[in-house]
Amino acid sequence: MAELQQQIRARHTGSTVVVYQAYPAEIGLPAARDGRFPASWQRDRMTWIKPSFLWMMYRCGWGTKEGQDTVLAVEITREGFEWALRHACLSHYEHGLHGDRALWKQQLKQAPARVQWDPERDIRLLPLPYRSLQLGLAGEAARRYADEWTVGITDVTALAHEIHGHVRGDDLEAARQLLPQESPYPVPGGLLDHLRPQTANREP
Repeated sequence: MAELQQQIRARHTGSTVVVYQAYPAEIGLPAARDGRFPASWQRDRMTWIKPSFLWMMYRCGWGTKEGQDTVLAVEITREGFEWALRHACLSHYEHGLHGDRALWKQQLKQAPARVQWDPERDIRLLPLPYRSLQLGLAGEAARRYADEWTVGITDVTALAHEIHGHVRGDDLEAARQLLPQESPYPVPGGLLDHLRPQTANREP
């Protein structure tokens, strides 16, 4: 049943998919203004992208955490997204998936992307019984993300604050009405076979 316990839910079209990140204003504001990441965005460091809006809210505290106060919706090509998944390695060792730890460590070191499956979050940011994709990009993948795959960047900080306000006021219906509409991503057959852990019920 592992297939049901790890899900990619996202806003997507026939050619693009939206992922979320949060940055300090000096990175996030020019990125949203220009529709691309500025030269100061460090292309040689790992960056994590998240298709789930609510998981991003959990990570950045609705855009209130220091250094994560500008929340970006980054629209990237599905071709690039799937390239990253195809070349990714699971971030933790799985006996039935990797054979032995030495092989996994070698794959992890060489892979330009890595995957974590973390509990998805509800509107109050409490964990749900299925897991959501976190995709880390480094090296070639990070450079392609910034300079080739990104087709648009939108500042959604105000939206995050508005939804958070409704949640704090216990108006959950109003909050849900504002949420980005995410649906299961149409994963090509076999694309995630090397990324689905067998121990799907492990604790976060």
